[in-house]
Amino acid sequence: MDGRAEDRGRVYQASGDQHITEHHHYGGQPAAPGGPDSVRRPAVGRPPVVLRDRAEVLERLRASARARRGGEVYVLHGMGGCGKTAVAYTFFQQATGEFARVGLWVGAADRASLRAGMLAVAADRGADDGELLAARNGLRPAADLVWQYLDRSPEPWLLVLDNADQPEILRDGHWLRSSPGGIVVVTTRRSAPHWWPGARLQHIGVLPREDAARVLCDLAPHSGTREQAAQVAERLGRLPLALTLAGGFLSQQVLDPWTMETYGHRLDEGERVELIDQGADALSEQDPRHTVGLTWQLTLDAFEARGLYEATALLRLLSRFAPEPLPLSVLDRAEIDGVVPRSRCESALRALLDQSLTELVDVGVRCAQSHGVLLDSVAAATPEQQVPVLDTTAVRLLDAVVPAVPDAGPHDPLLRLLVPHALALLRRVQDPRASADALAVVTRLTVALHRTGEYLSAWETARAAADLGESRLGAQHRLVLAARSRAGRALFRLGRYEEAESLLTRVRAVQERRFGPRDPDTLDSCHGLQLVLGNLGRRDEAISLLRATIAGRRRALGSAHPLTLRSRASLLVLLPAARVVTEDGGALLSLPAECARLLGPDHTVTLGAHHNHAWALYLLGRFEEADQELRLVTEAYRQRFGPDYPIALSAQQLLSRTRAARGHTDEAIALMSDVVARRERAMGADHPFTVAGRQLLDEFTSGRRQPPPA
Repeated sequence: MDGRAEDRGRVYQASGDQHITEHHHYGGQPAAPGGPDSVRRPAVGRPPVVLRDRAEVLERLRASARARRGGEVYVLHGMGGCGKTAVAYTFFQQATGEFARVGLWVGAADRASLRAGMLAVAADRGADDGELLAARNGLRPAADLVWQYLDRSPEPWLLVLDNADQPEILRDGHWLRSSPGGIVVVTTRRSAPHWWPGARLQHIGVLPREDAARVLCDLAPHSGTREQAAQVAERLGRLPLALTLAGGFLSQQVLDPWTMETYGHRLDEGERVELIDQGADALSEQDPRHTVGLTWQLTLDAFEARGLYEATALLRLLSRFAPEPLPLSVLDRAEIDGVVPRSRCESALRALLDQSLTELVDVGVRCAQSHGVLLDSVAAATPEQQVPVLDTTAVRLLDAVVPAVPDAGPHDPLLRLLVPHALALLRRVQDPRASADALAVVTRLTVALHRTGEYLSAWETARAAADLGESRLGAQHRLVLAARSRAGRALFRLGRYEEAESLLTRVRAVQERRFGPRDPDTLDSCHGLQLVLGNLGRRDEAISLLRATIAGRRRALGSAHPLTLRSRASLLVLLPAARVVTEDGGALLSLPAECARLLGPDHTVTLGAHHNHAWALYLLGRFEEADQELRLVTEAYRQRFGPDYPIALSAQQLLSRTRAARGHTDEAIALMSDVVARRERAMGADHPFTVAGRQLLDEFTSGRRQPPPA
């Protein structure tokens, strides 16, 4: 029998002829468990130069330390990069300095770091080597040992558990407790209260504009003015991490230093996530939490590890939209199945909320909102092969929520909320087909805005959409021209007649050349242009164009189509009284009845036909008939659209004319006073409609107004 051992091997005695060889292999790391280099110093990388706008939360923490109280747990929660660790660091410095507490700092990002750090805390508070070895080897509960020594500590202490983004680790090991001996502060991205029973939760968000500007000026004091810093801060979403990186970049430049103004322009021009991260210290080991391009990837990796693939997919879908409140109704649709099964959307959204990657906001409509830098970072890191389905799904979601056939109606807050998301999607999309689909949805959204009286939003949206669409599809693409036409229609309603005429004339010319004079898009521009010409006093041109529009729409759409009937109704306003009677062999005056038969009595076009018909009756001197019809129309408009709706005010103005014509001047003055006041509030004192209303009111009050002959 023989035996051989190497290094620390042992020779075992055995009966019979047996040969035992024992080998020991050692890696590069020491066998003994390691721990942090220090728990008395915060491991924060770059400490904040000056902490801005955290006075309220710091005072709450300071009050606890000042009162020498213990037993309290504070949880600082918020999205990555919002400065939770900076708040904890500042309080740590104050607690250990001003309030003479023992400061203990433990990284809680993962189980190993937390365990090693907490055992180091136990050692700091007096645990001996034997106790620590037993805890490391599982021979005694490690968390109990730590809290036993924290409870016994003769000195008051502050314990910071930093980056505790996996609270299940704290829960499973019972690492998070309270103690009369000190205060616990936790920083985390996880905001759900059920993770933190008994703790005081404090949300840490982005900075106010002024304080965000101060951060940039603190870091790069010679790069620009406070106002320039504020503008850059807004572009960065006032996110502390992004501000710190931007300030670091500006302060580190040597050869060709940028101003803040230059930096702001570069943010708008290129890949802003890459530009922001250039402010990270290139000579230091890169910590993902210290760059905007990587900090949120930690959470996405955690989702993948936990099998929450839908949460990652939902966040990538949200990155196609804008950093503005997104109505939850957009997500709660079958069209989302292209990215996330609708049945899993609820749990995916809850995961994002729990990780502070989005938040719920109520702006009259329940919405979800995510930070712009976060969305840019996620979009930049999205695998290229996933982009087409994300874009297609985003377009389909918006398409489903925008009315298929927008109709006149009262203000709808949902529509305005959709605007930034529709335009952001149009900016994101690169594929021409998806761009065309997105532009079609945005243009339909501008129609919906227009028909609810949101003329300024309709113009701004149509103009921006046309510019974006032109960069993708070309200036003469059908959808780009349609968006330009909608911008012209909105300019008319804003009272900017000359601009509206110029734009609509150009668009119509291109449409006629490319698609022909009878094309529905061309005819739509023609209808809009005749409205402008009529209000510019060019009645003959307007009538000629309107007749051509009616003929074209009859051929292209049919006589019973709402757009054809709408154009015919415009003739009731444009034609002189004598010609109204003979138009279409006298059939024009029976148009309201025809509309009611074809479309229904409550259809918007039917109501508009009654409105215009009453005007024709007024011009014909048939005041009693006009007055009766207008009373019905005005009441219908008020009930359906509200008293401030532009068409309702137009009908009320005409009603004041019929009341005055029938001798009820006081009532006419009251009606017109209300119209003028409402128009001044909604449109401004200089809008042509307001000016015309004020002139009519002056004529009533002065007695100069004479109705047309009866």
